[in-house]
Amino acid sequence: MTWVREMVAGDAAAVSAVRVAGWRAAYAGVIPGAYLDAMSVERDAALREERFAAGRAAGLRDLVAVGADGADGRVVGWACCGPRDTPGAGAGSGAGAGEGELYALYVRPDLLGRGVGRALLDAVHDEAGARGWGALVLWVVEANARARRFYEAAGYRTDGGAQSEEYDGVPVREVRYRRAAGDSQSGPATPRSLR
Repeated sequence: MTWVREMVAGDAAAVSAVRVAGWRAAYAGVIPGAYLDAMSVERDAALREERFAAGRAAGLRDLVAVGADGADGRVVGWACCGPRDTPGAGAGSGAGAGEGELYALYVRPDLLGRGVGRALLDAVHDEAGARGWGALVLWVVEANARARRFYEAAGYRTDGGAQSEEYDGVPVREVRYRRAAGDSQSGPATPRSLR
């Protein structure tokens, strides 16, 4: 069973391990291998720790999934959401009134397809409802077919937004997805407990 709770500062290393493994699994063949190989859990954890308090002050909410597949309370997934276009929080173009943005969602690669991502996304949707956001937006690497299917199954649709990020000189195209608040496309929620 997967549970979702608010991230605490002590989760930074575990979140970074999930994030780095997620990048390497999802973007192999899309983002240059040298870039992926150079990713470091330690450097990423230092960055997460540095941004944690600032993100909270800016209205970001970091959530972690724990307990999946006998993980015994260990972090197996992470999501970050907040008001759209929070300064310093990530990609986005133009703020929509009362909109939120899903800035990140990563699951340990060996647990993909087991409900961890859905539990995190459901918790993000709960957060959006609690904050009164009219919609949620997110950016997905266009070549990441698995992630695109996941978001589409949860009611997200492309809205025409596109941008490119460069990784070691290679442009990687991203497309923007949007989901109106109140859409309940994801079905029954996986158990979660937010503290």
